[in-house]
Amino acid sequence: MALNSNNKKKIINEYATNKGDTGSPEVQIALLSHKIDKLVNHLKVNPKDNHSRKGLLGMISKRRRLITYLSGKDESRYKNIIKKLNLPK
Repeated sequence: MALNSNNKKKIINEYATNKGDTGSPEVQIALLSHKIDKLVNHLKVNPKDNHSRKGLLGMISKRRRLITYLSGKDESRYKNIIKKLNLPK
């Protein structure tokens, strides 16, 4: 379920704010969103996998904290990432 290096590099290049950026909130939110999507698909096939469900909830809450941080720091960056990833407000 982990991201392979090619997919991770694509996501980082797409959402990076400047060259060499791997830790900005936008990149972290995008990586978490991709992991969440993969895990949701896994849980649809394996509904009794409660350990993965707990990990999913942790990822969702971490993404929510990052989104909240970004909304307080810079509203335009917040709106941009929400629009790009089609996330609910």
